[in-house]
Amino acid sequence: MVAHEGAAAMMPARSWRLRSRTLEFGALPSLMGIVNVTPDSFSDGGRFFSTEAAIEQGLRLASEGAAILDIGGESTRPYSTPVSEADELRRVIPVVQALAERTKTPISIDTSKARVAKEAMAAGAEIINDVTGLEGDPAMLAVALDTQAGVCAMHMRGTPQTMQNDPRYDDVVAEIHAYLAARRDALLAAGVDRERICLDPGIGFGKTHQHSLTLMSRCERFHDLGCPLLVGHSRKSFINHVLQDKQADRMWGNLGVSLSLAMRRIQVLRVHDIRPIAEALRLFAATGGLAWGPFPAST
Repeated sequence: MVAHEGAAAMMPARSWRLRSRTLEFGALPSLMGIVNVTPDSFSDGGRFFSTEAAIEQGLRLASEGAAILDIGGESTRPYSTPVSEADELRRVIPVVQALAERTKTPISIDTSKARVAKEAMAAGAEIINDVTGLEGDPAMLAVALDTQAGVCAMHMRGTPQTMQNDPRYDDVVAEIHAYLAARRDALLAAGVDRERICLDPGIGFGKTHQHSLTLMSRCERFHDLGCPLLVGHSRKSFINHVLQDKQADRMWGNLGVSLSLAMRRIQVLRVHDIRPIAEALRLFAATGGLAWGPFPAST
């Protein structure tokens, strides 16, 4: 059972306001389905690189219960090669537009480029999901403010090209908590509504396997920041590290981590495999797996 330190201060955020709607959270995490429109993703090897394949994948994930579809056109795996703004736009905008027209599931754009975010919003996206915490492009904050998008600010030490070069922390939980608090405060000071901010500790982004495991085992600590929390653990290499098997199918590890994060009341899980995780979570809840039960009724 998860230690419930300071229950009142640690109460999870109940909702996330997006560009044109509000995502309400219940007892189970909402699932963000990943659509990588890239040829070099670590997880799917370019299976959805074509526009048509990416659209079909997005529709499939929505039909399986994704609460958000996260569309990305640039791999952020360790040591990945950056892509140009023009290439990223060419990859993602047709997918965002088609999915916004064909499903009611809100669309997130996974980008650190302001122009890509702006054009994705015009095409129907609702969320800016930025691995640089809205710090990588000086124009990104203006896009967030102008469009009134929901934003997700992630922690990453360095860049995808440097982040795994011997990352070190004295206290990984305290240091990332401090960073996310500072980004929240900077966004608030710039005029972003608190209700539009989501925070992500950045599993695997400038962290060793043990750093990532420690963060996930203590991530309820971040509820006191007063914003929804997003965790992206899906198919990452810490799973093979724990299992001591480089060839292990990461799907089953994904399920175990998802249940652990549900117990910690993380509001959004960013995953590749919607249906098996959604079903596992439903059965976990139905058999009493949620230590703290549903959110209390509003007063």
